[in-house]
Amino acid sequence: MPEPLKNLLHEALIGEMADRIAGNSPSFDKGRFVTLATGGLQALELMERSALIRDALFSTLPDKFPEAAAILKLSLPSESKPGLTGWMLLPVNQFIAARGLDHFDLGLDLLKALTPHFTAEFGIRPFIHRDQQRSLAIISGWADDPDQHVRRLASEGTRPRLPWAMRLPQLVKDPAPILPILTALMDDPEEYVRRSVANSLNDVAKDHPDLVAAFVASHIDGASSERRWLLKHASRTLLKKGHAQALANFGFAAAASLECELRIRNAEVTFGEGLDFEIRVTNAGEIPQSLMIDYAIHHMKGDGLLSPKVFKCKAILLAPGQSHTIERRHALRPITTRRYYPGKHRIAIIVNGAETASQSFVLVMPSDPG
Repeated sequence: MPEPLKNLLHEALIGEMADRIAGNSPSFDKGRFVTLATGGLQALELMERSALIRDALFSTLPDKFPEAAAILKLSLPSESKPGLTGWMLLPVNQFIAARGLDHFDLGLDLLKALTPHFTAEFGIRPFIHRDQQRSLAIISGWADDPDQHVRRLASEGTRPRLPWAMRLPQLVKDPAPILPILTALMDDPEEYVRRSVANSLNDVAKDHPDLVAAFVASHIDGASSERRWLLKHASRTLLKKGHAQALANFGFAAAASLECELRIRNAEVTFGEGLDFEIRVTNAGEIPQSLMIDYAIHHMKGDGLLSPKVFKCKAILLAPGQSHTIERRHALRPITTRRYYPGKHRIAIIVNGAETASQSFVLVMPSDPG
């Protein structure tokens, strides 16, 4: 069994934090810090542990943020000495986000210095929420920074719906202010940065699908293979939903003269096993067709209604008169993000965004041997 995430912040790590801060501030009471940061630690989860350590920093660093910021900046690693790094910096993120908002430039500068050693994407979001225009004016300049971690922070930290982080409602409503940042980073030499740009655009697509489809259309002509991958990854939610412009951006027009057959091999599936099925598509038209073939499982919910979840399958080019067969097994087993209910479910085949065939199947829960 994997180690619980909460154990990333442990007593030994806190002791090491204390030593590294004390090495840059003789007045820092590292004994008091350790006592405060470890009191009741074992009963807490990861973010609660981080908040406990942050509160210990509140009590032991100077009350004046510029003085505390100077100590923390000196405590970051350098070529000549080790420093605060990795998970030690999660509570430091929280400290800066809480204490630095009244010292805007200094707080953001410290987060910029921190991010090569541990991401500061969580720390910059309260600054954006407090004053979006001022924050983005600073953050947009990071797109040209020589450090890839700083460039990625410009993209990742401004994502409207960054997982596990505070949402940025102004950018959810109107993402236009971050598009220049994403455009500037779209051809970044590091995949690490480009993937962040794609994820940010995918966030935007959940609220503004037409905007992202139009953005992709305006940047796809003559795109390098790296940029094309980015734009397709950014469009993944739109492609799953069959957005017409998004499909057209990648050459998937509405399918015409297409025959699609779906065959289920086990119409009754025991939970923990899999649904075996076969898809056969035939191009009955007179021109080649690019086809994006997906399938949706319509899961039964607790109220008896069905809720679809789309899964990627295959993209093919089909010549006139040509057929293609795909065999798949879809596992129906315990996962943390879904509760399964017995009863009639449905599988639907989706080609270029349109449902072309479907069948029902029954999910059976295994009997309890006890």
